[in-house]
Amino acid sequence: MSTELPDRLSNDPRSPYYNAELLERGVGIRFNGEERRNIEEYCVSEGWVRVAAGKALDRRGQPMTIKLKGAVEPYLLPAAE
Repeated sequence: MSTELPDRLSNDPRSPYYNAELLERGVGIRFNGEERRNIEEYCVSEGWVRVAAGKALDRRGQPMTIKLKGAVEPYLLPAAE
């Protein structure tokens, strides 16, 4: 697998930006210089991330998300040995 991360990635299997192989490997996100573990989706070129809005659910039972804008820096997590 290449170490190049996509411009946009989602952890929702219904999304066209979902990549199971990459998510299993582990992707970390640094948003505005701070480590974040609750990111649902990100886009580097547009500079935004989506995070869950508390425990609220939409009418289909999916978590409600909020789009936050700022500097997005994805990176691969170190491999667990």
